[in-house]
Amino acid sequence: MSTSSARSDPADGAAPRWLTEREQRAWMGYRQMRTLLDLQLARDLNRDSGLSEPDYDVLSTLSEVADSRWRARDLAQRLSWSTSRLTHHVNRMQARGLVGREACPDDGRGAVIFLTARGWDTLREAAPWHVRSVREHFIDLLTEEQIDALAAIGATVIGHLAEAGHPVRSAELIDSVSAET
Repeated sequence: MSTSSARSDPADGAAPRWLTEREQRAWMGYRQMRTLLDLQLARDLNRDSGLSEPDYDVLSTLSEVADSRWRARDLAQRLSWSTSRLTHHVNRMQARGLVGREACPDDGRGAVIFLTARGWDTLREAAPWHVRSVREHFIDLLTEEQIDALAAIGATVIGHLAEAGHPVRSAELIDSVSAET
């Protein structure tokens, strides 16, 4: 396993470290799998619940905390979205009655986003169908060893990106996978 973080800079005239045939196969397979899987899961989610992936991401993330309320800037960071993207998306979801917004009690400029009763009902209806789709098109196709390898790969890449300063959706994911490996 290569963990080299040495980077060649093509601008300095350094020779690029081209991918080997094996690495290229893995990279292209990952990219195609991700594209096709994302498309299939999005189609299924929309067909089964009428939700988009961003809708589901907002609803499920709001549901992760006991009171189903997130400060808007924290929710945007958790989703790895800009605050502008979150604002526009929440406006559309609010118009459909899935989420609400209120002023942040400790900062008048901030907003708190929360799940409405309709949002909870929508999420409870959508979640079993979404999990079924994830199982059908991904999890149930893999062996236990492949699932463990995928979790370890994810933790490695997420850990690297987190160290590079990228927002990470779930530090708990990295910690739990790292503890198991």
